[in-house]
Amino acid sequence: MTYINRTLSQELQKTLQQFPVVTVLGPRQSGKTTFVTRECAEFTYANLEDPQLRLLADQDPRGFFSAFPCPLIIDEVQRVPELLSYIQVAVDAKGKNGQFVLTGSHQLGLERAIAQSLAGRTAVLTLLPLSISELGSKAAKETRESLLFRGFLPRVYDQNQDPVGAYRSYFRTYVERDLRSMLMVKDLAKYEAFLRLLAGRTGQLFVANTLATELGVSYKTIQEWVSILEASYIIFRLTPFHENYGKRIIKTPKLYFIEPGLASYLLGIENPKQLERDPLFGNLFENMVVMEAVKARVHRGRDPSLFFFRDSNGNEVDLVLDRRPAPLPIEIKSSMTFHTDLTKGLRRFLELSPDSSPGCLIYGGELETEGDGARIVNYKNTEQLFE
Repeated sequence: MTYINRTLSQELQKTLQQFPVVTVLGPRQSGKTTFVTRECAEFTYANLEDPQLRLLADQDPRGFFSAFPCPLIIDEVQRVPELLSYIQVAVDAKGKNGQFVLTGSHQLGLERAIAQSLAGRTAVLTLLPLSISELGSKAAKETRESLLFRGFLPRVYDQNQDPVGAYRSYFRTYVERDLRSMLMVKDLAKYEAFLRLLAGRTGQLFVANTLATELGVSYKTIQEWVSILEASYIIFRLTPFHENYGKRIIKTPKLYFIEPGLASYLLGIENPKQLERDPLFGNLFENMVVMEAVKARVHRGRDPSLFFFRDSNGNEVDLVLDRRPAPLPIEIKSSMTFHTDLTKGLRRFLELSPDSSPGCLIYGGELETEGDGARIVNYKNTEQLFE
């Protein structure tokens, strides 16, 4: 098994020098355990997914820390959040940086617990699935369709897993274990249907009332389910970019799947050939590029600072990087051939916001150039845009 170097490595090593605790959050199977144990090979390691260790940590925290001395990695710390108070006491007593590395898969409860117990004592980093840049030569030989089908979970590449089987297992694990630990969903079948409906709307405006009507549940239930999906790193909410353009700006967010391979699975895609003909191919391609942008930002320890623009007249730009003082507008197109129509949205945005940076088109073609007032970039070479 060949280890794939992660972009977050530099940020982890830096924050270990600056904070007594570093917390690495991210979805299940994004490679957190492999990452932190490789980067902190000299640390003691405890995994709270182990029932015996979890019982020890829960019932005898002092005994747990005696058995697992610092420096210490605690994997899936959200399983026993009470440990955070003991960690606070320990780091305050020692007064040293780089004592603990914590990992977790659920944002909601864990971030609240961290805010209460470890405020000012921990850096919080996010490790998402692999990026195209991290895949390197493995991604170079993949087509748009095969990347969307295989997705970006490290295990799919490390163990050459069948993507359909891998994402079926990923989905079942989330629904049957993680979801139950976060909320008592009365009707799992409706929740699963909700996830599949969201996959069919990836990259589109999220209208909760429409989904509520289709599923026969309340608006409040839909909003609650979306919050759970965000907290468990299943979806990413892209909010609108607001400037005073003298027009009414659309305020509804768009939703994307953090793992495009999971979205393809939920849509019933069984091989890359199906993707070529799927009417949602453009949406899935956009999903992949948006998540590449998010990874490029968060794996460097930065806020995403990503938005989209759409006004009531239908003027739209897929992504806006809010890089002050000049925002960067970006269009995403799955087309493999460049033509000037692809940059129409960028031209309109620059008319509305002349102080913005020159726009960028990310597309499926190989030709990279400066043209029609925009930079033209292949989707596999986008990381530098967001650094």
